[in-house]
Formats: sequence, C-alpha cells, structure tokens
Amino acid sequence: MIDNLSLPELVAQMIVVRASGFLFDHQIRYPAWEPTADKLRYYLEKLGVGGVILVGGSAAELAVRSHQLQSWAYVIKEGYQRVPLLLAADIEEGVGQRFAGATWFGPPMAIAEIAQKNPELADRYAEQMGAVTAIEARAIGLNWVLAPVVDVNNNPDNPVINVRAFGETPEIVGKLSSAFIRGASAHSVLTTAKHFPGHGDTAVDSHLELPVLPHSPTRLAEVELPPFLEAIAAGVDAVMSAHLLIPAWDAEFPATLSRKILIGKLRQELGFQGLIVTDALVMGAIANFDRRGYGANEAAVLAAEAGADVLLMPLDPEGAILAVCDAVNQGRIDIAQIKESVKRIWAAKVKVGLAISDSPQPSVAKRLSDPPQPPLAKGGSKNPPALIDLSTLSTPEARATAADILRDSLKFGGELPLQAKKPSQSQVLRNLIVVDDVLGCEFLGNHTPAIALPAQFGYKLQLIDDRTSSIADNTNAEPSCDLDVNLSRPTLLQVFIRGNCFRGSAGLTEAAQDWFKQLLSNGELQALLIYGSPYVLDQFLPQLPPTIPYIFCYGQMPTAQAIALELLFGIDRMANP
Repeated sequence: MIDNLSLPELVAQMIVVRASGFLFDHQIRYPAWEPTADKLRYYLEKLGVGGVILVGGSAAELAVRSHQLQSWAYVIKEGYQRVPLLLAADIEEGVGQRFAGATWFGPPMAIAEIAQKNPELADRYAEQMGAVTAIEARAIGLNWVLAPVVDVNNNPDNPVINVRAFGETPEIVGKLSSAFIRGASAHSVLTTAKHFPGHGDTAVDSHLELPVLPHSPTRLAEVELPPFLEAIAAGVDAVMSAHLLIPAWDAEFPATLSRKILIGKLRQELGFQGLIVTDALVMGAIANFDRRGYGANEAAVLAAEAGADVLLMPLDPEGAILAVCDAVNQGRIDIAQIKESVKRIWAAKVKVGLAISDSPQPSVAKRLSDPPQPPLAKGGSKNPPALIDLSTLSTPEARATAADILRDSLKFGGELPLQAKKPSQSQVLRNLIVVDDVLGCEFLGNHTPAIALPAQFGYKLQLIDDRTSSIADNTNAEPSCDLDVNLSRPTLLQVFIRGNCFRGSAGLTEAAQDWFKQLLSNGELQALLIYGSPYVLDQFLPQLPPTIPYIFCYGQMPTAQAIALELLFGIDRMANP
C-alpha cells in the first residue's frame, strides 16, 4: 500500500483536523478551528487526511456525525475503496465530558484522592472509567480516546493540567493511568498517554504560551518519565507530545518539534513503538514560536522532521501537507520516515477494526500488500447509518460508578448538615454562585441542583463571574436576585473553579476572593461549596472559621452538585429518590 500512494497522499494520512460535533454549519462554535461542511469534506474526500478530532454536540449527534465523516473518507480511485478515518476526542472524563447524554465522570484527580485511602478501590475505579469511556466512544463512532493524562501535577499553580491529572506523585499517576488503559484497551479503541515528557510541573498554559521545564535529567527520570514508562508497559497505543521547552534535553526546540526528544528519548530510550501524536499545532506555544520566523506550516514540517507520526490540528491542513511534501523533496525529511509513520497509522486503523464490511476488490487487495492488511470499505455506499444503541450509553451502572467516585472523593468539614431555617422578616437567603465565565457554564441551568435545590429552601440566586460588576457595584444593585440591601443576607457561597485550557491560572478569581472576604467580614457566610480544584479549597480553608460547613467536590456537573448539596442539607437520597 505504502509504495502505491503518492507523497501527498502519504502525508495527508498524518494529518488530523478538528471539526464540530454538531451537524450543521450554523452550529459551529469555533470557526477559526472548525471548518464548514464543504471545507471539511474537501479535506477528507479530496486531500485524504487521516483523521478528525471532534468537539461539541450530543452523543446521539456524534453517532450520525461519525457515519457522515466516514462516508466522506478518501477513496483510492483505482480500486474505489475508502480509507477509513481515525475519529478522536479529548474525553479524559468520559464521553459525556464532550458529548451530552453520555457518562460524565469527575476529573481523574478525584480517583487519586481515593487512592490515598483505598488504593485497590481507586485502581478498580480507574479501570471501570477506562472501560466505560471506551464502550461509549465506540457506540458513537469514535475509535481514538485522547486519554489518559499521565502528567504528574505536582505544581498547584498549574493552570492547564490541574485536576486532569491522575495525581501528584509518579507512583499514583502511573498506577491509575495504567488501570485506565487496561480498562479501555479491552474495547477496541486507541488510548493516548499525554503530554510527553510531562506537563505537570508548569505554571504556564501551553495553549497560550511556551512553558519551560527547567529540571535536570535526573529529576525528569525520577518524576516526569515513570508514568509514561508504565503506560507504555500497559500497552498504550499513542503518546502525545507536550509543547514544552526542556533545556536539559533540547535548548532550542519544544518537545513537539524536537527530534532529540521524540526520537532520542521516546523512541530510543523508552522503546515506544506506537503512534507519536503532537498536541494541537494551533496552540499558542507552537503557533507563537517565532524566534526564527516559523509559520504555521513550518511547525508541521518541524514536527514531522522531529519524528511525529500524527500532526494534530495544523492551522492550514492543506498548506501543512504541501509544506511537508516540499521538505521531503528538498531532502529535509527522508521519505522512508514518512512511510514508517503511515504504516503505524495504518496498523492503528487495523487494530480498531476500521471495517471491511465488504471485501476489497482483488486487484486492490493485491496492490495494497503491506502487512497488516488495510481496513478498506467499498466506496459509494448509500446504506443509511445504523441506529445508535442507546442502551450502551449512560447505563445505570456507569452513572453509579461516576457518582461513587465523586462521593468517595468528597472533602468536607464544619458543622454539617446545615440547618435550613425559614428566614425572618429582616433576612433573605442568598445562593451566590461564582464561576469563571457565566457564558461558558454548560453545567448550570435553572434545572441543575446548584440552582434548583437551594431554591427549594428559599434561597434567591445571584450568579456572578469576573466580568460582572464588582462587590462595590453589587452593594446597591443586584438585579440577578432582587435583594433588598437593607436586609441581612445569610449566604450559601458556591464556587466553580478549576484549571482549564485557556483559563491562564489555576487559582481563585478576583471575584471569588472578594466575595469570600466580604461575606466573612459581615458575618453572612452560611456555608461554602467548591466544585473543581482542591487547590482552591486550600486557599479558602486557612481563613474559614471551623464552625462554617464546607464541602469540596472534584466534579462540576449536575451529579456533583446534587451529591454536595445533599450532604450539605442532610438529604437522604434513599428517602428522596
């Protein structure tokens, strides 16, 4: 097969483009990264790119979307055979993290919390999480799970890894990530250890800037590398590079663009033989890496030159293909290296059963003779997509496991439960919710427990973020909850903050800090609930009086809200199903 594909066809197989999980162009949320249907179809059908990474939409939509994309996959003209796509997603917290309706787990660090008390239970939870994620991914047409995160998050100020990691020590991270891989690998998906060689000890988000990891080779070998070694031993299929500068190994190029790191360290020293995939090439750490005037297309060339097999989300996929082809023609990259990358990609597609529903034509089967035999399907099929089996998504068992992980990882203190009392005529109860970005809170709504449950006890909602008015402004005007400023306002403070891509920091927002201090000073703080980062809890606790009840939950989704508030108000779930 390799010898019968043109150079542009070979390089195109190395490209994975991003696309919206929604079905229609008017639903696209990130037009800078997510092409229209016509452009996406051109990438798949005419250029022959090897895969797509998807974000957004419901799980049911993804089942339709994945069928649509596979129907657009590249056709080898002579034999009229399609080359199926790798369809990937960043589903580190389960399929429901990205695609509504499926199971949404708490972040991996929740399981690390459990591991400190019960390692065997944590190991079982991690394996179950991997299995559920893989089963649900396959159910909606995904075949590549971009998880687990095997970074060791030993820096509380890390703005981007944070609770996405399986813990703060290489021992826990290695054990739990290997369990996740073990669970997922039983269900015909590719797994991915990220972000090599370790993004955990940084205080800079590589989506925005290039972080520097200043550690010695000895320290890297002791802390950053062991979880990757365990993941490789567990049979992980792919390793994703980190956009990090590591002077001890390569003072010139970030890991994603460094042959010393991708080939010298990952391939040769660690012995990894699977797919090397870059982190997204549109991220600021690479896109802004312009000390030599590198453009977006040159970044793709440098990554391929460094030894990456898969180039994830180049800003201009067609330009990247042409640029890599030019580099081969100019002798910068050996054509044999490109062929080796495509063979690995082909083998990965075979592994996940990208499917031969009809036998390939004999002439094509003979022509595509490199082992293993490629997963080809006849082109031009007009058969309708098979209906999704909804029974495989968000099963009671899967949801129970997700809830158990959240419940078993709770942190709490103070005088619990909170005794909800009817306010006097001089009081009004306030449910004050602080978030990073009100417009980005898909986990909140009038129906979700953080809002609906306190309302049952008479609390009036006030929802703020760092973009809303300050405390001084809110003293005299609170349109979101219509409170009389002359009344005492016993306040339930709920804070939703965690490290996230593009957030830029891992800690408390100015709004959260100011409101916390104000409520303490005027004696209005009734209880504190924090959803997301344990490092945020650590910032609050030294100032929190011991009698005030607090609850911390790693998750932010409605299930997490219900678990935390039921504990706060002493609600018996069995008595109130």
